[in-house]
Amino acid sequence: MAQKVLVVGASLKAERYSNIAINMLLDFGHEVKALGRREGEIREVSIQKEKWAYTDIDTVTMYLSPVNQEEYKAYIINLNPKRVIFNPGTENPEFARELEKSGIQTEQACTLVLLRTNQFDEIQLV
Repeated sequence: MAQKVLVVGASLKAERYSNIAINMLLDFGHEVKALGRREGEIREVSIQKEKWAYTDIDTVTMYLSPVNQEEYKAYIINLNPKRVIFNPGTENPEFARELEKSGIQTEQACTLVLLRTNQFDEIQLV
């Protein structure tokens, strides 16, 4: 099942995991939106600097350290995604508790591994 995924911390640098994730999410047929510090394009995905009010986001996948997540907390909660994936190095128990209190599922996992092992879509989205 294709999901609408927002990559937070998107980078134009091809060696960055966020960039690899955008490409892999596209390869797996997902609709990808991207938020980063620099605007640009990765394939057909425009990286936006502005926090757009997207609707129907299924998954937010984090590629920002906990310190850098601070300015995005309220934005992500207001998007009301079904889940937020904290990739390695982005784990943030405090933010995860805030999300869960708002009814948003959280997961400490690697988006790339979930995709490669066909587990990305197996997560139960309620």
